[in-house]
Amino acid sequence: MTATPHDQLPTPPLLLERELELAAAARAVDTLLCPARPEGGVLVYTGEAGVGKTSLLGAVRATAEDRCTVWSARGSQATTSVPFDLIRQLLHPVLDGLDPDEGLELLGEDYEIAGPAVGLAAASGPPACPQGVCDGLSRLVGRLARSHGPLVLVVDDAHWADTESLCWLASFSAHVSGLPLLLVIAHRPPELYGSELAHLAAVGEAARMRVALQAFTPDATSELVRTTLGADADASFCREVWAVTGGNPYEAVELLEKVRARDIKPVEESADLLRGIGATAHGRGLIDRLEQIGADATRFAWAAAVLGIDISLELVQSLAGLRKAQAADCLARLRAARILTGTDPVEFVHPVIATAVYRAIPPATRTAMHGRAAWLTSQAGLGPAAASRHLLEVQPDDDPELVEQLRAAAAEHLAVGAPDAARRCLERALREPPHARVRAHVHYELGCATLHTSLPTTVRHLRAALDLQGLDDESRADATCRLAQALAHNNEMREAAASVKAAIAHTPPGLGRIRLQAAHFMYEACRGEEDDGPDRSRRLAALADHLPGHSNAERALLTLRAFDGMLRGEDAAHAVALSDRALDGGRPPRGLGWTDTEWGWEYPLLNGITCIYTDQLDRAEELFSEALLAYEVSGWSGVHLALAYTLMGGVHRRRGRLAEAETFLREGLRLADRVGSGLPVHWDAVCTLIDTLLARGHTEQAQRIGDEYDFGPPYPDLLVLPDARTVRGRLLLAQGRRKEAVVELEAAGAALEARGHHNSVYAPWALELARALAHDDPDRAASLAAQARNHAERFGTDTAVGEALRCAAALAGRGDAAPLLAQAVTRLAASPSAYEHALARVEYGLLIESPDELRRGLVLAETCGADALAARVSRALASEQPLI
Repeated sequence: MTATPHDQLPTPPLLLERELELAAAARAVDTLLCPARPEGGVLVYTGEAGVGKTSLLGAVRATAEDRCTVWSARGSQATTSVPFDLIRQLLHPVLDGLDPDEGLELLGEDYEIAGPAVGLAAASGPPACPQGVCDGLSRLVGRLARSHGPLVLVVDDAHWADTESLCWLASFSAHVSGLPLLLVIAHRPPELYGSELAHLAAVGEAARMRVALQAFTPDATSELVRTTLGADADASFCREVWAVTGGNPYEAVELLEKVRARDIKPVEESADLLRGIGATAHGRGLIDRLEQIGADATRFAWAAAVLGIDISLELVQSLAGLRKAQAADCLARLRAARILTGTDPVEFVHPVIATAVYRAIPPATRTAMHGRAAWLTSQAGLGPAAASRHLLEVQPDDDPELVEQLRAAAAEHLAVGAPDAARRCLERALREPPHARVRAHVHYELGCATLHTSLPTTVRHLRAALDLQGLDDESRADATCRLAQALAHNNEMREAAASVKAAIAHTPPGLGRIRLQAAHFMYEACRGEEDDGPDRSRRLAALADHLPGHSNAERALLTLRAFDGMLRGEDAAHAVALSDRALDGGRPPRGLGWTDTEWGWEYPLLNGITCIYTDQLDRAEELFSEALLAYEVSGWSGVHLALAYTLMGGVHRRRGRLAEAETFLREGLRLADRVGSGLPVHWDAVCTLIDTLLARGHTEQAQRIGDEYDFGPPYPDLLVLPDARTVRGRLLLAQGRRKEAVVELEAAGAALEARGHHNSVYAPWALELARALAHDDPDRAASLAAQARNHAERFGTDTAVGEALRCAAALAGRGDAAPLLAQAVTRLAASPSAYEHALARVEYGLLIESPDELRRGLVLAETCGADALAARVSRALASEQPLI
């Protein structure tokens, strides 16, 4: 289609002095439609109430509608507590009327994740992950942009958007440039708001252009006056209009409409009347004018203000308690007074009016009307969640039925991925207050609702639930396990372990007690330090070694026993056998899967880690591939997905696929950064990434990552795999900081020996320390290497034994080194550890001066992505000097 150039369009009065703002929109649309290089983007307009944002967005729509698909939405002060309201408005042109099959085709794999949020699918299953829903919505809008684009999305009054839609806007705006989509947003200055500030700031940072709208100048106000009242309006009259309104376009237009309605002449003698007339356009003057229209009309306006946006005439009539004819008469009078507009649905002429009317409703009346609105919403079959925005405004009155309605609404909000909305409902339920027997359940539900959004809040409410009477034994066990999980995710491992230990003493025999015992063993094992690790290991072995694995309780204990045996460097074959009994055909059994909530996702995770460090990398890769799929399908794209990427990166690192490992680990870090900072997953991802970069020979990159994430002491009370101190010791050695490395590695050894952890694959501190001491203290170096070799032989994996032999060869004389390296090559060739095999092959080739061995090592190094090792071998092969 051919559009009229924007500079030839007539300028409506409210768009005076908006040439630059309109030009910015026109350029953004032109860029979106550029044949050579179309590019999407974000355009943000900000300004005070009444400054003309809505009129400007109308002009933007007019500019784009003949050339693009344009969808729009508007935030409302009345619907800030309605999850995903704004995004549903945006997408209603394409989503309304879709049947389930069409919805499934449109959303594809995101149907169960994002479908409930936009009303296309019924919520089912466990609570949805908010980040997963946000990502699913972004993929949905991306598909719509490609199928309906070029697409322009216009959002007005974004400062009043619901929290969930604002989160989506903040996330989605960062990725718009690669889509055929322009996002145009208008909002009041963000410094006026609280929780919305961060989201609006993120949108602004992603914007191609941010434009702050200013009030009209006196010249523009004069032009507006003369356009409205006639070209002969006096200059002094025009100047007084500007003085009374401050150049605010909305107030100026309202003032001039009242002047025209009263047939006041725009002359100097009339200027003194303007201030009194202007006072009726807002605040107390507006309310006085409303009351003069009549009691029925006032009640009609009140009902409309309570209902908010997209206001049904039938609902307004019912809420105001008016007959049909009365309601029609009230609407006509309010339309004539420029308070309401539209017929069905109706809306306020401007949000400023809606706010003033709502605030003018007497508190007791407003509360009663919200209660009535909640009842009408429920009677209409819209469900507890839809009614909850009104229930939140009802004054506490010791009403058990209202508590149950709010709990039901919270469950619906959680199911669609809106935990903040659920939290608001449950916090309001606590203020009712609930009866004593129910109060513990409300605290428990609040703790579950905030697990993804605020760990301190989760801890507070779960502790409150456990301090009260009312939870049965099963619920108390579940609350305790969730409390421990929240503490662990907040790097409070000692507190996590202590909380379940204390609960065990008060829990009768049964499944709940076994679950708590397993959790206690797990959190103690995953602490960075513990008081008596060897004794805990003995108790766990006595409890679990004989179990056949017929129930999930037994499988959970077997998982922990296999993991603990792996850490201690016991016979790897025994650890693998225990792990086999904990799985079902090599896969997590039902109830112990990646998204099961009763036992938790930690158990399949620990099984996978056991496989990584016992040379069972095929099984580990299968397990973490299943985890990635399960979390992506279920929309769990927070900590869970970050850790799955991190552990898959660990699998690739152990296989020697170093480039692939780096890719997975960086993605794990990116996902973790979206959730927070300093989380346990950050330590695992950073530690494994530094280990991988050192293997690649990228020492400077490894140091940059370490600096960015504060990798070093003080270390958290958290088990990090591979061992954090050992990896930092390797980093220091790679930088030539040998003395510092020795201190770090000795500290690692002291901590690990005290716990009885002798697995030299996840924590090769002794091997690294022996190499560091080889020159200055060869006797101690030899002793460390011999000790490490004994532990490796006991553990028995090809990787552990091969690495111990390689270290022994590095400390031996030339005559003794060759057979040791030959054995190391043989063992590592049989292992899945290709990078370590490449190291041994290269060292053996250099030692016996064999170009053939070096070429084999070069192929291995290049295949692994070990850049520094490959370069070293290439130099050796190209040199005419002896190879050693």
